[in-house]
Amino acid sequence: MPPQDHPAWLLAERRALGDRIRERRMWQNLTQERLAQRAGISRDTVQRIERGTNDPRYSDLARIARALHTPLATLVG
Repeated sequence: MPPQDHPAWLLAERRALGDRIRERRMWQNLTQERLAQRAGISRDTVQRIERGTNDPRYSDLARIARALHTPLATLVG
């Protein structure tokens, strides 16, 4: 079965999540590369999450939250 297109509200939620992560990262004066190193994930993953172009894995979000010293609930809103 082919994947279905995501509804607009879901795409908006992913972009909002990415915006919150980017905002926290920039507030801490971190590059995407440095955040990726701290989180133990690739810079490409950070970039895709911040742009909202993929469905991030829970484990990646938990790693990012820890690297940003921010509760996961704060990032996911």
